Amino acid sequence: MILTDTVEAIAEELFTAEAKIQEIDTFIHRYPELDAALAYKVQERLIEMKCERQKTHVRGHKLGLTSVAKQKMMGVHEPLYGVLLNDMELDQQEPISLQPFIHAKIEPEIAFVLERDIKGPISVPEVLAATAYVIPAFEIIDSRYRNFKFTLPDVIADNASSSRFILGDRIRKTDGLDLKVTGTVFKKNGQVIATGTGASVMGHPARAVAWMVNKLAARDQYVKAGEVVLSGALTEAFRIEENDVFSVGFDGLGVVQAIFTT
Repeated sequence: MILTDTVEAIAEELFTAEAKIQEIDTFIHRYPELDAALAYKVQERLIEMKCERQKTHVRGHKLGLTSVAKQKMMGVHEPLYGVLLNDMELDQQEPISLQPFIHAKIEPEIAFVLERDIKGPISVPEVLAATAYVIPAFEIIDSRYRNFKFTLPDVIADNASSSRFILGDRIRKTDGLDLKVTGTVFKKNGQVIATGTGASVMGHPARAVAWMVNKLAARDQYVKAGEVVLSGALTEAFRIEENDVFSVGFDGLGVVQAIFTT
């Protein structure tokens, strides 16, 4: 009963913080029982609240902390995952207002769209075989925590800092495509700010997807046909300012852009 109360209280505070566009303090010191396992229960409850109150539904999943550098920075040894909702998706042709965000950042990703259900245990080749296509994407992350600072359980509870995502308009089947060496050039206002390759995501983006699916299996969950999976950032995330224009080009995959207003 105590843990159920903890889950409900944390999920409610996170929901309210996002709705009111307000920073909050982390929970780990207020709820010492909050570990990664309990944090995923909070995340699950938070998603239930959003689906109920915002009249939305699950669109897919996302991965975070997929690079060794980010894991070392956080003091962890594995990634984390969150949930994408239908009302998180934005159109790359439409200007995006910064009003709904607390302190948003943007990062380039390779998105997988599944043609059939995938359940763990699963391997990288099986993930690729179950993929309808891949597509260039941006994820906009926006932690609800003060100054974008948090512990691992805190960020898991906060749905892995999920906020919005943008998909490109060019799809590509994985046949003949080596995502490990797929390069990307990330630009802000026409200037190159970062480059990367698919190998920066756990050595191969599909390995990140397989890792997540295998973790979901431990909770009797799986990725459904038609869902989108953001496999992890190919570069560091960059803070978004008013009137910024971001674009990212992927070898063999095309380009996706994000245009921001006030």
